Amino acid sequence: MNPARLAVLAVALVAGAGAAYLMSGEDAPPPVSAPAPVVAMTDVLVAAADLPVGQTLKAQDLRWQPWPDQALTPGYLTRATAPTALEDTAGSIIRTGFLANEPIRTEKLVKAGSGFMSAILPSGMRAVAVEIAKGGSSSAGGFVLPNDHVDVISISKSTTSGTGDQNAQVAQTLLTDIRVLAVGQVVQERNGETVVTGETATLSLTPAQAETVTLAQKVGSISLVLRSILDTGKSTETAAAEPAAETGLTVVRFGVAQQQPRR
Repeated sequence: MNPARLAVLAVALVAGAGAAYLMSGEDAPPPVSAPAPVVAMTDVLVAAADLPVGQTLKAQDLRWQPWPDQALTPGYLTRATAPTALEDTAGSIIRTGFLANEPIRTEKLVKAGSGFMSAILPSGMRAVAVEIAKGGSSSAGGFVLPNDHVDVISISKSTTSGTGDQNAQVAQTLLTDIRVLAVGQVVQERNGETVVTGETATLSLTPAQAETVTLAQKVGSISLVLRSILDTGKSTETAAAEPAAETGLTVVRFGVAQQQPRR
């Protein structure tokens, strides 16, 4: 046979073998992967949305959600151990706020009929209600809300100005960095906007502070000044206020404020 024909035949055989090999690779079944491990799940009672402090729970505020068994803690309410937890929890008052999908814990709730204020009041503290609104506006423009921190200012008639002016009034900062526990709120519609106004604010005070505020309400009026959240817990504000209180008082006559020395 002609050598040229033999070379062509050899090339054809090699090409055919290569094609057959490639075709056999495409037809081969894919490798079998190991099955994913099965994660054991348990239904846990969670918040259906963000739930603020003081809200009364309704059934629609709660739902069951599958939760990995490895992430369960003894404080969670599960359908296996407490099948009626959703119905039993509805009606409770929220002591500490929940985020959406956060598991419900009984220590964060106050049962209906129990004292909510006494439940959120820290040990050793006293709850004192202060009037903050007359005519629909508060000292801080209606923006004092629960868990805000305020300064308490007393306004009374001047007894130390020495002028004998019956219209003179004194403004004095009594307390600083006081936590607001609750606000008696009224929601109204004004000019198409929702406005929240307060009538009373309940403050968390020590027994000595409670006596000071109660006396100040008897002899004059109380105003609350809202503090920045960045100043909460700072002792520098209190230290800065003490020298001013020692050097003088703010006396207001006909709407004009003047500094007067203490006597």
